[in-house]
Amino acid sequence: MLVWALRRWLKPLSLRDENLETSRARTSRVPFGAKLARGWRLREQHDGEWTEPAAEDHPARSRCILYFHGGGYVAMSARTHRAITSRLAVWSNARCFSLDYRLAPEHPFPAALDDALAAWHALIAAGTPASRIVVAGDSAGGNLALALLIALRDAGEGPPAGGVVFSPWTDLAATGDSIVGNDLADPMFYGQWVVQMARHYLRGGASATDPLVSPLYADPSGLPPLLIQVGADEVLRDDSTRFAANAARAGVDVTSRVWHDVPHGWQIFAPVLPEARDALREASDFIRARLADQSSKPYSTRAADGSLRSNEITSSFGAQSRGVPRGHQGPRYASMRAQSLTAPSHLGPSSCGRRHAPSARAVVGSVSETVGSVPISE
Repeated sequence: MLVWALRRWLKPLSLRDENLETSRARTSRVPFGAKLARGWRLREQHDGEWTEPAAEDHPARSRCILYFHGGGYVAMSARTHRAITSRLAVWSNARCFSLDYRLAPEHPFPAALDDALAAWHALIAAGTPASRIVVAGDSAGGNLALALLIALRDAGEGPPAGGVVFSPWTDLAATGDSIVGNDLADPMFYGQWVVQMARHYLRGGASATDPLVSPLYADPSGLPPLLIQVGADEVLRDDSTRFAANAARAGVDVTSRVWHDVPHGWQIFAPVLPEARDALREASDFIRARLADQSSKPYSTRAADGSLRSNEITSSFGAQSRGVPRGHQGPRYASMRAQSLTAPSHLGPSSCGRRHAPSARAVVGSVSETVGSVPISE
C-alpha cells in the first residue's frame, strides 16, 4: 500500500519543473515524530538536535551517532528524520546528533561538507573520541557521511568507529545503469530528478566527479567498516552497489544489503512499515557492535548457516551485488575549510528558508507526532 501510494501521489512530482521554494513549502511538515524510550529526550539547538538520555550518567552518553539527513541537498532537516534518528539512538544505546547543514542552491558544495567537518570537530573538542562515533546518513546525507569519512582520512583524522548509509547518493554524474533501468520501477523518483538535484549542489562550479562531491570516484582505502542499505528498485541502487564493490576491493569491511519492495529512504517510514523497522534494527546492531568494539576489529555478521561473514557484499535475495571497476581517484580535498571547534552559528531555522519535511501525511494518512519520553515499541 505504501509503495502504491508513493508511486501514485509522490513520484509524478519528480517530473515537474517545480520552483524550489514551492517544493520546500510542499515538504514542510514533519511526517513522523520521534519515538523515545522512557528517560530519553529531544534537545534542539541552532544547528541541529540531539536524541539523548536525560540522565547525565547514562552509558549512552559515552557513545555518539553523527547523522546527516537526506533531501537532495536542497530540503528537509533534522526534524524530518526523527523517525530514523530516535530509533537509531535508543536501539543502539548511543546519543545521536542530527545536523542541520546548509542547503543548496544558496549554499552549494562544499558548504555542507564544511558544516559536517565542523560538527565532527565539535564532538571531538567536547571529549568524544573518534572511536566512539559512528557517522550515518540517508540519500544526500549518505553522500555527506561518506564524503566526511573520506575527508577525515585524507586529513589524517579519526577514524570513526564505522559508517552507516541508507541509499547513499554517491554519483552526482548519474552514470549508474539503475538511473535508467529503474526509471519506471522506482516508487518515488524518475531518474531525471537525480540530475536536477545535482545541478543545485554543483552550482558553485564543482565537478560531479570530484571524490568529495561523488564518493563513488574516491579511493575508499582506509575507510572504517561500513553498512549500506538500498532498495532493489531504486534509481540510486547502483550508487550503493558500485560504491560497496569498490570498497570491498579496497579491503574495507563493508556489508551491503539490497532490499526488495521498498521505496527510497524507506527507513523514514518506520512507524508504518515493518521493513523500515527491520532495517533500522540491523543498522542499530551494527552501530552497537562498532561502538562496543574498542579494538577496531572488522565488523562481521552471522549468515543463515551460522557462519561469520565479513568483507562481503550481500543482498536480501542471496546474490552478490554487481559493481563496476573502481572510479578514478580525483583530487582530494586539499584544505579543510571548516577548522572551528564549534558547529557554525549560521545554521539556524531561517537559513535558506529551510527546515522542510516530506508531506508523507498526504501519502500514508495522518500520523500523530509523538515527541517526549514514551516507551519505544516500533
